Amino acid sequence: MNSPYLVFADLKGQIFDFPGLLALGRSGQEFYLPEEKDFIPLPYGSELFVLPDRHPVGLDPTTGEVVVLKENPFCPSEPALAVAAFIAPAHTHTFLAAWAKAQESLPPLPLFAYTAVGWWDEGFWVTAFRSDPEPRQDLDHFQPEDVRRRTLKRLKEHPRNRLIQHLGRRCCLTYGCPAARNFFLDRYEAPLPTAQSCNAQCLGCLSLQPEEGPPATQERLDFTPSAEEIAEVATGHLFRAKPALVSFGQGCEGEPLLKAPLLEKAITLIRKQTSRGTINLNTNASIPEGIDRLASSGLDSIRVSLPTARERYWRAYVRPRGFGLQEIRESIIQMKKKGGFVSLNYFIFPGVTDEPEEISALEEIIALGVDFIQLRNLNIDPDWYLEKIDFRPQRSPWGIRRLQEHLKRRFPHLGFGYFNPYLR
Repeated sequence: MNSPYLVFADLKGQIFDFPGLLALGRSGQEFYLPEEKDFIPLPYGSELFVLPDRHPVGLDPTTGEVVVLKENPFCPSEPALAVAAFIAPAHTHTFLAAWAKAQESLPPLPLFAYTAVGWWDEGFWVTAFRSDPEPRQDLDHFQPEDVRRRTLKRLKEHPRNRLIQHLGRRCCLTYGCPAARNFFLDRYEAPLPTAQSCNAQCLGCLSLQPEEGPPATQERLDFTPSAEEIAEVATGHLFRAKPALVSFGQGCEGEPLLKAPLLEKAITLIRKQTSRGTINLNTNASIPEGIDRLASSGLDSIRVSLPTARERYWRAYVRPRGFGLQEIRESIIQMKKKGGFVSLNYFIFPGVTDEPEEISALEEIIALGVDFIQLRNLNIDPDWYLEKIDFRPQRSPWGIRRLQEHLKRRFPHLGFGYFNPYLR
């Protein structure tokens, strides 16, 4: 395969390939021509986005010049609009889509990851790799009518459990949340949202945004379930699913550690009924004493959200209230002291994630005893993100693949994937 061609969209949303230019990728603030090994066919279940007021950027193969395609080559009176891919779960991108803004001041794009995409041999290709072989959230593993039938059946069986009603009516049937669908299908990982509030105001929060921010992709949980409601969801899933995992801390809620006493009571109730499966906490790890308390009650693992390992950029993105990276380090240490498993939910943003200074800071955190890294794409408008964190590049990025290979050599025990792992 040679380099894929650039793709663009017209004002009607129709997508075209343009053989006159090669598809470029973006890393940080720079454009690159990806290598052949960086491209894979567009994974099933991915989506293509047309980006308003943004022109695609490609490479002229005859001159080596970077070109902004401002006009539709097939209709010069119309603008050419950039196209990006939102790739399916279990895939990690290596380059962002390359575009130039039509005007300097634009509202931020919705909270999705914008992966570079091109056209070759009658198909779309994206700069990504499969980072987890498990089909936990593969779209072809969900049959819509079966999901709907089984969801409505369980909702009818549990009319008084508000958490089951929330997972069914809002998460599963409204938003199509893969974790919620898997709960109703009795398999894999089930979500346990619990917290309405948060002690951070992350730029990329999926469930709560100020008016001037990007539109939130889902509504936040608007009630606090009881320990009994949580335990009913969790124990049922742990009994039925093989393998089984339940997780506090979802995209539709705040920070679950703020509800540590409630979670402790729920975990105790769960473990009184079954020792099966893994109980996990997705968290910002802001309260080390809460981690210690939950680990003592039976919590098996934590997944720590980490947009960046550098304090300055971390603070600019997370906008924490009352904690910093030191509390995160202490939480990791506490979990390891209790014999627990620690994952990092490491948000991949090419050009920031793989900058040498970032890699050094990340290594210091991994050395505390981190067991696993989940390579999750950061869902955010790249221009808005770099502006908000005041990103100042220092040295050339390594590339996401090289970063992973380096960490594998540096930390032979370290696992990599996309999903929370099963521990029992």
